[in-house]
Amino acid sequence: MSAPHATPTLPPARVTAVLRILVLSTFVVLLNETIMVNAIPRLMREFEVGAAAAGWLSTAFMLTMAVVIPVTGWFLQRVTTRTAFGLAMTLFLAGTALAAAAPVFPVLLAARVVQACGTAVMMPLLMTTLMTLVPPHDRGRVMGNVTLVISVAPALGPAVSGVLLELGTWRLLFLAMLPIAGAMALFGRRHLVDVGEPQAGPLDWLSVPLAAVGFGALVYGLSGLGAEQAAQAPVPPAVTTLAGGVLVGLFAWRQLALQRSSAPLLDLRTLTYRHFSVALGLLCLSFMALMGAFILLPIYLQEVSGLTSLQTGLLLIPGGLTMGMLGPQVGKAYDRLGAPRLVVPGALLTAVCLALFALTGEGTSPWLVLALHVALSAGMAFVFTPVFTSGLSVLPPHLYPHGSAVLGSLQQVAAAAGTALAIGVMTGRTATAAAGGADATGALATGVRWGFGVGAVIGGLTVLIALLVRTPPQQPAEPKDGDGTTLDKDTAAPAH
Repeated sequence: MSAPHATPTLPPARVTAVLRILVLSTFVVLLNETIMVNAIPRLMREFEVGAAAAGWLSTAFMLTMAVVIPVTGWFLQRVTTRTAFGLAMTLFLAGTALAAAAPVFPVLLAARVVQACGTAVMMPLLMTTLMTLVPPHDRGRVMGNVTLVISVAPALGPAVSGVLLELGTWRLLFLAMLPIAGAMALFGRRHLVDVGEPQAGPLDWLSVPLAAVGFGALVYGLSGLGAEQAAQAPVPPAVTTLAGGVLVGLFAWRQLALQRSSAPLLDLRTLTYRHFSVALGLLCLSFMALMGAFILLPIYLQEVSGLTSLQTGLLLIPGGLTMGMLGPQVGKAYDRLGAPRLVVPGALLTAVCLALFALTGEGTSPWLVLALHVALSAGMAFVFTPVFTSGLSVLPPHLYPHGSAVLGSLQQVAAAAGTALAIGVMTGRTATAAAGGADATGALATGVRWGFGVGAVIGGLTVLIALLVRTPPQQPAEPKDGDGTTLDKDTAAPAH
């Protein structure tokens, strides 16, 4: 088993500076993830591509994240913090510059892939560094501040893009990013310090294609299950999903085999910690419900309620801001109260909001939708910050990179699954209602209600799993068996 990272002893001011650099850089790369939402129609006209092709600007980003994140657990243990940061920001800057100058659509698509590679490295790097530098008693507060950034950046993306598109060409979306990201890269390289010592170790070349093709096919297949063109696809999404699932299973089998003799690409010993496994299950179900709701809400607001895309974007911004602004307060409460007292009410509020969304119809006031969306976002804030913190806190330091990579990888799968399930249920029930004589708007409203109903069921499951959440001990125990293999499967601690 790999030796643990050496935990550095830095003065509090230096720790704050390091985390601030990483958090602000993460804000920049995450803002880019949703900044293109409003530009899709303009890009379709300029490059003369259809909606399906333009949609690949988002799909390719998500697929790249799913492919790259599983490798980051191995990567972050074998390079310095400064090297990982430099690579992430270099990739992001290169992709942004290429996108700004893209003469044709395939170049723009390739640029999005390069951007996503940088983003995929930055998120696990931030989480790993935070868990290494911040003492257990203060992690909730710091993670709350990180949650603010992670939540607010995507929420502001559509609004920022709307302003920039009013000012001029879509290329401004990338040109505006370049000086900000460049300044963060230079500042970070100058002031960032290395956290822990890199560990030499072999790279299992069989694991890399298994992870890349497996997670990529799984996310791609799930994303296409609910699409209208699924039946016309050269390879049915169900087949792609099944093939991806098989390859991910082979990847997991390969990692278990490598754990006995050498360093795996993704250390699955993280799953032997009960707290981490419970947190992982809760986060995956929460992401399924959340992404399903987020894909249904714009459809409902524009196609059923008749709002414009700008009105829809403005209406959804308060929810993202609510989740972000609550993050620091929830983090401070976690340090005082522990996880269960926050996660259970948060999961319950989320499930109730999803159930109420399932009762909406053509005559529902947009103001009620706004209130429900803000309440849903508040519920998620009470879930995400404590669960992220408690889930990673139970791991020993040398497993932080792998824990972050496991969380990131399965979040991508859960997001794709939640989207596919919501769209698939909505499409099927809409067709059934239309066949029963409902008009187009009424049929779609019925489909959306059913989609939210499925989300409410998933929300109910999150409440049940939330009851299993416990606040972990500040120093995780790691019992070994005779040959040094980790045996700890339940570092149970009483709830606060």
